[in-house]
Amino acid sequence: MTRDDDLQRLLLAVHALTRIAALDTQSEAPAAQWRTLTLLRDHGPQRLGDLATLSRVTQPGMTRLVHQMDAAGLVVRSAHPGDSRVSVVAATGEGLQALARWYEQFRAALAPHVADLSDEEWEAVSVAAAALSLRVGLVPVGSTEDSAIEKEAVR
Repeated sequence: MTRDDDLQRLLLAVHALTRIAALDTQSEAPAAQWRTLTLLRDHGPQRLGDLATLSRVTQPGMTRLVHQMDAAGLVVRSAHPGDSRVSVVAATGEGLQALARWYEQFRAALAPHVADLSDEEWEAVSVAAAALSLRVGLVPVGSTEDSAIEKEAVR
């Protein structure tokens, strides 16, 4: 088995676990909502087009999603300070709190599916998670920046 095969297997397993946990949470909210809030949490306010690019969706699709999220109080749209034709989207405190609650539900839904992993398997998961998170620019859980984000979500 090659490294490419291992990476593919890892990604497919993570996608499967994500789908299983999403179904187990019985959340009515679309996954794109949580992905968008996570991007706004991690990258700060974004121009609508940039947010669509980060999320890998079309701009019209992101416009519809942001409109729904704005109506729900999860995000707020404002005019770009340098160009009033451009919308900037930011997560609200309510949106960040909803995201934090959803991550808790998601973790709880995942737990039974991985409860029987051995200590060695958990160590492998931890090493892989840290290495791959660094490669894609994710904020490590428990970092100073992550703590600041969580404090902001509580406000």
